[in-house]
Amino acid sequence: MSLFANLSNILFTIPRNPVTAVGLPLTLGLLSGRSTKDVTQTQWYHCLYTSPGRPPARVFPVVWPLLYVAMGYASHLAVKAYDSSASDAVRNEISLGLGLYYTQLACNCLWTPLFFDYKQIGWALVDSILLVGTSFYMTKTLDAPTASKTTYLLLPYCAWLSFATYLNGGIWWLNRNRTLNKNM
Repeated sequence: MSLFANLSNILFTIPRNPVTAVGLPLTLGLLSGRSTKDVTQTQWYHCLYTSPGRPPARVFPVVWPLLYVAMGYASHLAVKAYDSSASDAVRNEISLGLGLYYTQLACNCLWTPLFFDYKQIGWALVDSILLVGTSFYMTKTLDAPTASKTTYLLLPYCAWLSFATYLNGGIWWLNRNRTLNKNM
């Protein structure tokens, strides 16, 4: 079996079990965001001009786990649809959707270190734009093959990502000409 076939098999195996399907994005989200609380206590973060409409900090640790659970369960539903389909066209569509799922998951995990750890607001915005585009495309791709079941789970995620991209874009725009000490 080729390396690609082994990797593909692993990427389909994880979401077959609902526990691992939900556990993967929850775990990755927790790991990628572990330094966020510390950075939000720094002078660098408090000196940033922020976008209007930014929710209170206490909202984020509630919203993100819910979105990760929904995203993970959507991957489980997609693999269930894949396993029950006899149509090569449907299976190919779901395979593309799962490829997009893992792509957006990687972008999601990259955003927090870019923004908070490396303080690269502009690169975080680029990542966020890619994340939004990939997530909407994934949602659209998985809609028909899963009879819209995944769409109900993924649309709140897409909406939140759009809002988060607005926040990131506003922070970048408002601070683009400022010199901020990234060591603070």
